[in-house]
Amino acid sequence: MKYVIGIDLGTSAVKIVLVNQTGTVVQEVSRPYPLFQEKAGYSEQNPQDWVDQTVAGLSDLIHGFDGNQNDIEGISFSGQMHGLVLLDQNHEVLRNAILWNDTRTTAECKEIYEAVGEERLLAITKNPALEGFTLPKILWVKKHEPEIFAKAAVFLLPKDYLRLKLTGKLHMEYSDASGTLLLDVGRKAWSREICDLLGLDVGLCPPLVESFAEVGNITAELAEQTGLSGATRVFAGGADNACGAIGAGILEDGKTLCSIGTSGVVLSYEESADKEFQGKVHYFNHSAPDVFYTMGVTLAAGFSLSWFKDVFAKNESFEELLGDVASVRPGSNGLLFTPYLAGERTPHADAAIRGSFIGMDGSHERKDFVRAVLEGITFSLNESIEIFRECGKSIDTVVSIGGGAKNPDWLQIQADIFNAKIVKLSSEQGPAMGAAMLAAYGCGWFESLTECANQFLQEDKVFNPHPENVATYRELFDIYKEIYKQTKGLNNRLVKFRH
Repeated sequence: MKYVIGIDLGTSAVKIVLVNQTGTVVQEVSRPYPLFQEKAGYSEQNPQDWVDQTVAGLSDLIHGFDGNQNDIEGISFSGQMHGLVLLDQNHEVLRNAILWNDTRTTAECKEIYEAVGEERLLAITKNPALEGFTLPKILWVKKHEPEIFAKAAVFLLPKDYLRLKLTGKLHMEYSDASGTLLLDVGRKAWSREICDLLGLDVGLCPPLVESFAEVGNITAELAEQTGLSGATRVFAGGADNACGAIGAGILEDGKTLCSIGTSGVVLSYEESADKEFQGKVHYFNHSAPDVFYTMGVTLAAGFSLSWFKDVFAKNESFEELLGDVASVRPGSNGLLFTPYLAGERTPHADAAIRGSFIGMDGSHERKDFVRAVLEGITFSLNESIEIFRECGKSIDTVVSIGGGAKNPDWLQIQADIFNAKIVKLSSEQGPAMGAAMLAAYGCGWFESLTECANQFLQEDKVFNPHPENVATYRELFDIYKEIYKQTKGLNNRLVKFRH
């Protein structure tokens, strides 16, 4: 039996899966690393922590593997998008990585629009200038840390830096590059025009490859540290959302994904780069060959539930916290929650907005608040689905992965709010599985990623919408959408009081 490894470099931990030729996960390891938040809006990590924990995780994986390490044919990667890793000419890290959920770059987004123009930026990159993207981070370092920027020779995204340290080879692949605001998404090339307009050397951008491209082998040092064979083939990998889509079988038109992790994503497959969404949702290169995907993002999806648990139920499990959710009627007894704990991205690109509970009274119990959090996260994701539908997409089936797929009551809430059939996979490994599938495809196990998905992925359960709940949630959703408008001004006035 042959095997591949998928490595998913997430925001809070690296997840590593060992997968055989039937798609069975035979081993799984997770290793956490810290997040540094120096002040409100800042979010950074030390890239060396990614490397150390990945090497340790691979060592654990091989130590627990009772097969022959020479049968592990390939490794590929998935990783958090948009993060900035700046390297000098010797490929040494110049500062901590600035992550996707860092929102310090509002002024730099304005600078991009002033230099490039909003319409021209959309025409080239298919995306608006948002604080989370990579280009504003580059401009922030250039402005605020000029002595560091003067030493910068190249930038990478997180999983590409990890791959560099494991192989000695420097590349970036298209699915992550499309989230930088520096890639011409349709032409699949770095935009010299954008670089010139913003005074950046296009040489700062790394060489580009396909997600399934073979980029080298692991180094002899890594082989010795982990027990892997030095002949293990390494493939470029993809952005976490692109790999999550592959790992959920979103590989043909009409397929839609809902992924709820720290952030939440609604993602839909696109055959071409010529659809028009006017920047309301993101438009990225897929990790599958020559196709694309559109995506809406809720910045604090699973994070909102984790925050609630940490503050109000620190010593309980998520299972205990969610245990009474089914006993609460849809609408949480008139309580609504907006998950804007870290600002919001879709459809409101707003770094200053913050969350709210609306409608509290003395009759509400903790279980009402818990259900309201689940519903609020799902309402936010439904705003992306609404945009897709308004632009002519048909969405009747959604594959749900991540934390939102672990609880059946939440899956039913998704079915009722999205008014769509929700599919739960039997073995849902998220982006790590997508990375493993890229390695399997790269190794030549399958003629296509679709063929790989047909072999690796099976449905477990299906949740159908209940018409009476759909009607209730449709009315509540209209109220939910009003909360942003009503609280935007109040939150702007509160910004100066945040520390």
